[in-house]
Amino acid sequence: MPTAQTIAALCARLNRAPIYVRGLQRRFGLPIREGVTYSESYIAFLETIIHLRVLGIPEETLLHLWTLERKLMQLLHADSAGSPTWFLDACGATDNPDHRLLHSNFDIGAYLPSQSPTPPFASPRALRGGNSPTPPSPTTLQLGLNFAGKKTTPELFTAPEMGEDAILVLRQYLTLHQEIVAAVHAEIPVLRAAVNRFRPGIRYKTSKPRFQPRHQSQKELS
Repeated sequence: MPTAQTIAALCARLNRAPIYVRGLQRRFGLPIREGVTYSESYIAFLETIIHLRVLGIPEETLLHLWTLERKLMQLLHADSAGSPTWFLDACGATDNPDHRLLHSNFDIGAYLPSQSPTPPFASPRALRGGNSPTPPSPTTLQLGLNFAGKKTTPELFTAPEMGEDAILVLRQYLTLHQEIVAAVHAEIPVLRAAVNRFRPGIRYKTSKPRFQPRHQSQKELS
């Protein structure tokens, strides 16, 4: 059983205020239950969101990708395991990293070709509009696979067209995921430079604050 934490410990670990964490929980559709603990997979999901935000990825972009991920997982019947947190139970797993979706960390059982960024110098601003690069064709995802239960014994979908829908959603996912990976790679040198500049132990030259509080004299107070 994974280690669990209270909401106070969760916020301390994420270094974010409770109001901010609650906002993420609501916007990303995560279960919120007062007085309960949060699993490591739950925390790992939130850490992924926060890390991507630190790297300059707009939240609306992450929400769009999350919508595509959940839709793809539902088409693959990943929601049939009975867990109320089925969409994030795989967060924190480290095996087969090239097979996993970005937010949920769900292993789709096929290589995701968009792990390498294209184009190499995309910026977060480009995520809000403009032409999107065409992702490689996800030909390794087999039509008609059902990921409910054991992955070693896949079953066929009852409706053949559901397999085609999964391919369509996966293509949309790959397009957006490729943009995010490119933006992250472009932002990493900036973040690294900022960390090196303000790393602990360095003494900085600081200027006086632009605005200073005015101290009233005893005469003015009387």
